[in-house]
Amino acid sequence: MAGFKKFEEIEAWQKARRLAYSIFELIKTDNFNMDKRLRSQMNGSSGSIMDNIAEGHGRGGNKEFVQYLFIAKGSSEELRSQLYRTLDRKWIDQNHFNELFSEAETIEKMIQGLINYLQKATGTSDFKGIKYKNR
Repeated sequence: MAGFKKFEEIEAWQKARRLAYSIFELIKTDNFNMDKRLRSQMNGSSGSIMDNIAEGHGRGGNKEFVQYLFIAKGSSEELRSQLYRTLDRKWIDQNHFNELFSEAETIEKMIQGLINYLQKATGTSDFKGIKYKNR
């Protein structure tokens, strides 16, 4: 699987972990007490990025890994949308928004690069993952 022995070695996962912590720090502020659902959604989508990278890595096959990477990428896009809601409500200033938004975009680009790499590596292989090995 792309030469990674552990998911912790994947730079996109490392950056997603830092972004999830930054989001956690943001949603602890009082403003988010007014919209606990948004707080929960942002916590969930930011965590989903790193979690899906890790889960996909653990699936044992490049095709399954790619599937989970697409989910992680979608979670990052969901988070960027939620950041707009936060900005529109003036719960975050433009500079902080730009920083977090840019981090999410960078992670998405890294995930897409990993997807491209894995799709090329998978190419002619029919092996989807360990759960399909004996089927």
